[in-house]
Amino acid sequence: MSNENQNSFKNFSHQQDGEKRLDTGTPSASFQAIATAYGDYTKKSFEDTKAFVEKLSGVRSLDKAIEVQTEFAKTAYETFVTESQKIGALYGDLAKQSYKPFAGLAAKMTPTNQ
Repeated sequence: MSNENQNSFKNFSHQQDGEKRLDTGTPSASFQAIATAYGDYTKKSFEDTKAFVEKLSGVRSLDKAIEVQTEFAKTAYETFVTESQKIGALYGDLAKQSYKPFAGLAAKMTPTNQ
């Protein structure tokens, strides 16, 4: 196996390990999920922008150019809102996981009426 193939195999192996860790519910898994979500959004945004530029370069009239640009802006905004909500939910999960260790401490410190 060539060095390039070995490196690809190692990267794939590490990626699988990372995916297994996402299911553990630890804060580090949440950070990984957030980073993955940002990466996926960035990749999708880049691909959408590339497709927009290619489509716009083939336009021959001003009306069609405005139509293509409006369509792109609407789609980009909808994607942004959707992905922002998804990433926001991941941050919320991270916050909940971060405060779990303190839940037991707070319960012990709460005075009871006797």
